[in-house]
Amino acid sequence: MQPLLLLWLAGAVFCDLRWRKVPNLLVLAGVVGALLSLAFGAALPGLDWPAALVGSGAAFAVLLPFYALRLMGAGDVKFAAALGLWVGLAPLAPIAIVGSLLAFAHALAVLVLRRWPLSPRLMLALSGREADGTASPSARRPIPYAAYLALATLGWLAWRVPQ
Repeated sequence: MQPLLLLWLAGAVFCDLRWRKVPNLLVLAGVVGALLSLAFGAALPGLDWPAALVGSGAAFAVLLPFYALRLMGAGDVKFAAALGLWVGLAPLAPIAIVGSLLAFAHALAVLVLRRWPLSPRLMLALSGREADGTASPSARRPIPYAAYLALATLGWLAWRVPQ
């Protein structure tokens, strides 16, 4: 298993859950790591340059309209494109489906807790608000989609890639 990929995915989960942002430096680290793994033959089994480039382009092209409609942050789109370099085109569909289901569950939890506020602390965490209840800069986009894509990828890696 690729330790650099695992570290990058963990960083994305942490940053997106904590700040609802995927920093450009983290995306760049993912792109460089993926390109180096391809260049030195350390990519995931069965992944080659064409598959990685097509995966990256497809992820970017599919998610870009969501950014244009202000339904998704730019970091989510860039993260998905970098993720495509790491895994290629074929696994992106199941990863996106699982990641979207996780994001849907998050959105549903936000809606339920807005209606029936059982735990103020949980509501703050899910809605992207600060501990004092004030809106953080990320409160406009409360769903950390890149984090859920990263978690789905970790699940796919655990299921798919031989140890």
